[in-house]
Amino acid sequence: MLEPFAYPFFVRGLLAAALAGGVCGLLGVFIVLRRMAYIGHGLSHAVFGGAVVSYVLSVNFLLGASLWGFVSALLINQATRRRRIAADAAIGVVTTASFALGVALLSRYQGFTRSFDAALFGNILGVDGTDMAGIALVAAVSVLTVLAAYKLLLFATFEPQVARYYGVPTGWVDAVFSLVLAAAIVVCLRVLGVTMIAAVIVIPPVTARMLTRGFGRMMALSTVLGAACGGVGVYASYYADVSSGPAVVLTAAAMFVAAYVWTGRRVQRRTGGGSLPS
Repeated sequence: MLEPFAYPFFVRGLLAAALAGGVCGLLGVFIVLRRMAYIGHGLSHAVFGGAVVSYVLSVNFLLGASLWGFVSALLINQATRRRRIAADAAIGVVTTASFALGVALLSRYQGFTRSFDAALFGNILGVDGTDMAGIALVAAVSVLTVLAAYKLLLFATFEPQVARYYGVPTGWVDAVFSLVLAAAIVVCLRVLGVTMIAAVIVIPPVTARMLTRGFGRMMALSTVLGAACGGVGVYASYYADVSSGPAVVLTAAAMFVAAYVWTGRRVQRRTGGGSLPS
């Protein structure tokens, strides 16, 4: 059972996955409650395009991909606010165009195609000290941002129209949150992969919402579930010999199913039947 811990790369990957899952679980609460789950999927694809562009231009990966993701998030927000375009449509246009650009560059520059396999599916073998430092830094910034802007984020999430009426700078709140989210997605690429990040952003908060109704408790539980999914998923990937991203997502899905069944049975015992809690 302890065999994997004899390898330094596995220990780094496990810690990185736990931190990445925790950050995604924390930020995912606001995304789920805003009913914008698709933005996690979209921004991960947009960030992939930025990562390829950064590689081609010999720009620092973290800086270039984070900036690209932040600009993509701002474009989505601006398109939604000023042009009355539905959020899912704006996400689809901006992020698929960015992803397509990345794929086009990959097909043009065949020499570095393999180096982006980990970005697509996640690979704990690629996690090094720099990645660990980046994930830890983004995790700390994410927690501090949520704590510092807790009331503003809460108000802007549940009552955005009322928040603007009372002078809450919802534009700035959304911009800061988008920047933190983009940075989180960038540092999670190696562990979770582009195609898997969205699930880790969505599943833990959805699971936490089934288990508790309090907003603060939901945030804490979603963070814990995200970290647990990351750690357990990477541990399972070692024995299953699969990519870390799919293993983490499958672990999260198993937790969701367990919570769904448990809450359903609990409601049936209390009421003698009826529907699941919303």
